[in-house]
Amino acid sequence: LRLRTDFPSQAGREGAGGAARPTGCACAARKQPLEWNPVAGFAATPGVRLRGRRVPPPPLPLPLSPRGGSGSGGTMFTSTGSSGLYKAPLSKGLLLVPSALSLLLALLLPHCQRFFVYDLQAVKDDFQIWRLICGRIICLDLKDTFCSSLLIYNFRIFERRYGSRKFASFLLGSWVLSVLIDFILVEAVWYFFGIAAAGNLPSGFLAPVFALFVPFYCSIPRIQVAQILGPLSITNKTLIYILGLQLFTSGSYIWIVAISGLASGLCYHSKVFRLHRALCIPIWMAKFFSWTLEPIFSSPEPATEARIGMGATVDIQRQQRMERLDRQLTLSQFAQARRQRQQGGMINWNRLFPPLRQRRNINYQDGQQSEQQASPPLEVSEEQVARLMEMGFSRGDALEALRASNNDLNVATNFLLQH
Repeated sequence: LRLRTDFPSQAGREGAGGAARPTGCACAARKQPLEWNPVAGFAATPGVRLRGRRVPPPPLPLPLSPRGGSGSGGTMFTSTGSSGLYKAPLSKGLLLVPSALSLLLALLLPHCQRFFVYDLQAVKDDFQIWRLICGRIICLDLKDTFCSSLLIYNFRIFERRYGSRKFASFLLGSWVLSVLIDFILVEAVWYFFGIAAAGNLPSGFLAPVFALFVPFYCSIPRIQVAQILGPLSITNKTLIYILGLQLFTSGSYIWIVAISGLASGLCYHSKVFRLHRALCIPIWMAKFFSWTLEPIFSSPEPATEARIGMGATVDIQRQQRMERLDRQLTLSQFAQARRQRQQGGMINWNRLFPPLRQRRNINYQDGQQSEQQASPPLEVSEEQVARLMEMGFSRGDALEALRASNNDLNVATNFLLQH
């Protein structure tokens, strides 16, 4: 029986790989015969050697990157998911309240829009300090409202990973810092170009939205979806950047607000001058809003979510798998933090006994003689090593995980995430 293993497309590889599951032992996998799939025909079990060629296991749908990020949240896998606004009450409030007020002012109360104009000239000359608050909450342009709402919905993943208090502290810090940078940019434009832009700045909650692009660029991994025109490619972050570009070009002087938002987000994210400690939400205030407003804006956990692999298309299946992995990583991090709090004041045994991922360096330095006497290591696929390195792991960790899992990419990824 002639078996075709070099499928020309990703869909063909997934069709053949979906017919069989990777086994735990390589020797057991070699003994298993071909399996019949009504869609793909005969397919070999991953790990079987046919005519000198090894059929690789089905690859992961998307490369993951558990490194990076800030705080206990780590790095996010995808910018969107299938859970809606679950565990994102602040994002839900920012979507509903400012958007509703913007529609109300545009359709029913247009004569009240003058109270929400972001006019720095009036603040400087007439001391109308209240404009720094009212003019920077509600968008008077419906296009800005629409684009900022879409961006907040996509950035809700930060609230899930960091928590509502840390996410609100980031928004507050960037909101306050952007005011100072707005004044500096307006004065610089007047001094160098003679353009008075103080009374023409766009209103709305725009600076914190632009500030969220900083952790989005630093924390969300770039995953290529399609390649066009040679070096140009479409990634999972392309749509978000297009929305940001649309918002950046929606007005004449919105670039001032965009630059101030990016600069404030960079200062807060990089923890310059410890601004993350000075501009943060107090614990008592977070508890108060959690007790009063969180029950109103909280969303229930979706109970009708399809199981992994039940999506109608490959993209939906990838989103479902990444969402499930994201939840598993969050639960493991919560459990680890709980264990660390319970072991407070006790001996840190990791200082005396290195963890599993640090034993590799010790074995390379001190155990070279024992490695020579041991059996030869299992041959590892360079393609799978490259995939794990694209996820953010080092080459040594990837080799160790693949050898321990008999070249099973799924098991190796779970091993690296849990250790």
